[in-house]
Amino acid sequence: MTAAFDNEKYLAEQTAAILDRVGKFGNKLYLEFGGKLMFDYHAARVLPGYDPNVKMRLLQQLRGKAEVVLAIYAGDIERKKLRADFGITYDADALRLMDDLKEWGIEIAGVVITRFEQQPSAVQFRNRLERRGVRVYTHRFTKGYPTDVDLIVSDEGYGANEFIETSRPIVVVTGPGPNSGKLATCLSQVYHEHRRGVDAGYAKFETFPIWNVPLKHPVNLAYEAATADIRDYNVIDSFHLEAYNERTVNYNRDVDAFPLLRRILERISGSTSTYRSPTDMGVNRAGFGVVDDQAVREAAVQEIIRRFFRYSCEYAMGLADKETVQRVALLLEELNVQPASRRVVEPARRAAAEAEAHGKGIDGVYCGAAAELPDGTIMTGKNSPLMHASSALVLNAVKHLSGLPDSMHLLPPAITSSLTHFKKDVLRGTVVSLDLEETLIALSISAAVNPAAQVAVEKLKDLRGCEVHLTHMPTPGDEAGLRKLGVNLTSDPDFATKRLFVS
Repeated sequence: MTAAFDNEKYLAEQTAAILDRVGKFGNKLYLEFGGKLMFDYHAARVLPGYDPNVKMRLLQQLRGKAEVVLAIYAGDIERKKLRADFGITYDADALRLMDDLKEWGIEIAGVVITRFEQQPSAVQFRNRLERRGVRVYTHRFTKGYPTDVDLIVSDEGYGANEFIETSRPIVVVTGPGPNSGKLATCLSQVYHEHRRGVDAGYAKFETFPIWNVPLKHPVNLAYEAATADIRDYNVIDSFHLEAYNERTVNYNRDVDAFPLLRRILERISGSTSTYRSPTDMGVNRAGFGVVDDQAVREAAVQEIIRRFFRYSCEYAMGLADKETVQRVALLLEELNVQPASRRVVEPARRAAAEAEAHGKGIDGVYCGAAAELPDGTIMTGKNSPLMHASSALVLNAVKHLSGLPDSMHLLPPAITSSLTHFKKDVLRGTVVSLDLEETLIALSISAAVNPAAQVAVEKLKDLRGCEVHLTHMPTPGDEAGLRKLGVNLTSDPDFATKRLFVS
């Protein structure tokens, strides 16, 4: 993939912008970090060359001046909301993020549970953290929000929140997902700081939408696709246009909330806000890191297609509504793009048709899989009584990458027979074909005695970042294996089994 983003240029621009902003306040800035702080794979997919952890590198450069507050919405903990790219809940992601921050040497000031109403799971989460020595704060829903500014900016509003003790000039407020309460936490802290005589300020840092590219640029449409489930959409910042006669892009919630946000900040500080638009509030410099606009456009279109498949599958599983799927479908129509424009879709469907033609499937379901390898080669696999389609795909792919003949067996019959016996006769399983996790384990065992398998194991690393499509939604073992390999996965919204329950 063509490198279309210059991380070093971006880091220089972004660091300078943040340091300039903190200097405009009383050397105390609450910086709302939108998007993902680490492993920002959405950004890496739409900005080829983007380092998914570049924000952590940014914080390392500011390490002596910055610390982090982690905000998480109590309702997300209670309903066990998932971070899809890792398959873990938001509270588990918060724990992972705290570990990662410590490994990067970045100070954590504390964790705040927002809109806390004694939800049982949130209470359990707080207790777990406190008993591990983590400072935890709880904030309830702000009284008066969003209409009564007098009540919001009072002892009954922001004043009712616990003050989070911080010591650095820059306090990064981040969270595991959208709507985590980051803005309310920032404003509450600014209120308490002014009560203590500190002229603290607020700013916002988000990668998307990119404010200095066109409204309908595919990279901004990809952001709309990524947030279709929460109904975000991009608009021209009318406040910025009026103030500066300059067209910039922001998203609807920021523009809608700006008049209220400006009034709150003015009430807290007792003076006219220096911010004249939502764009003014941002310190976002991602657009200055783009060095190949055409490559970004192409990558963003592919991301919108991936989102369409993902939401279609979530709809089939009852996790998303029809409107979410339709919103992304409209974006594809706007770009005059079909889901099958994804190169691996049609080869996967042809592989499934071949499986059906040969009568090879599992419980009457015929699955196909396809991957685009780093050299552009499309490899396929199909399910059979022996293994799942994703298992066959990965074995075929690593044989190709290793220069091994297609006829070579990487898994000796002795190993596959033993596994089949174990699943069927010992564990009394009803489905004995190998899913991808089981296949990868079998491959690693085979590598101990088979030099060809050892070469193939080493080539698994080359699959990271490859595009993969399945004709059926992956089973848990397939999904876990593909996630560990780091591929960009999509699938058609069909189930891989006629059974209602899959362990």
